[in-house]
Amino acid sequence: MSAAPDLPRVTVAICTYNRAAYLRQTLAGIALQDYPADRLEVLVIDNNSSDNTADVVAEFAAGPHAPRRVLENAQGLDHARNRGIAEATGDYLILADDDILMEPDWVRQLIAPFRADSTERIGCIGGEVIPVFPDGLPNWIKEWHAPLAFRPDAGPVSGRDSPMGANLTFPKKVFARVGVFATGLDRKGASLFGGGDGEMVRRIRAAGLEVWFAPAAKVLHQMPASRTTFRYAACHAFDSARSRVADRATRPGATGYLLTRFVGNALKALGFALVALVNSIILRRDAAKQALVRGWRACGYLYQIPRSLCGRI
Repeated sequence: MSAAPDLPRVTVAICTYNRAAYLRQTLAGIALQDYPADRLEVLVIDNNSSDNTADVVAEFAAGPHAPRRVLENAQGLDHARNRGIAEATGDYLILADDDILMEPDWVRQLIAPFRADSTERIGCIGGEVIPVFPDGLPNWIKEWHAPLAFRPDAGPVSGRDSPMGANLTFPKKVFARVGVFATGLDRKGASLFGGGDGEMVRRIRAAGLEVWFAPAAKVLHQMPASRTTFRYAACHAFDSARSRVADRATRPGATGYLLTRFVGNALKALGFALVALVNSIILRRDAAKQALVRGWRACGYLYQIPRSLCGRI
């Protein structure tokens, strides 16, 4: 595709760790993007993968929007994101997961609000993220998986809503204003502890910038069978609670708030354990699993609150 002078340069940075099969599908979608090749840079930030990630990246070297592999030795998602920021040459940076599927107009839809923003008030845009389950979705976890659906059209979202890190874009210069991702809130290897994207969104809002949602810039987020097990759901609940505590502990008034949350979650843990026991006795196994996951989330709060109050992650 020939150059279009009115289109900005865009960098897509995909952070990946040992997920070559999914990465191949994501790169195939990016190769089909309806965007000038000389204005779209594609980076694959390889966070010490031991699989055939390098070979997968090489498969696309001769095609449109050929990716460049960058090895980041510091383990962790936010280390990889920060390497993407450092390497990016585009005016806008899209941070994308390595397991998403997108339409050919995905890049255009993500940056469209920026192009119309003459006052430069937008600091971040998140696209819609729709979970898909190629191996099926058990009934007992359906209620925890749904599209974001913050609004039907492109526009700002309330302070209660935060786009997902799987599909986020920023003006490159915003990082000079608010800093890069906090690596203390980081997902490393198999750990599900995280929260760096939410913390970044909060910093952008604190700088007086708006956070927008672009439903037309949707992606399908693949959720394999390994993410629909009871073990995964429980670990995700536990680590998500830990992440929220670690993030909240950095804000003013954290001590009083976290102490009340500790008491509340102690009661929740006991209550959900009782609910799980009753449902197990009457053979309502799905309801028992749901209660146990919710109880394990409460345990995540109980584990992390004392650690955060003592200054430990």
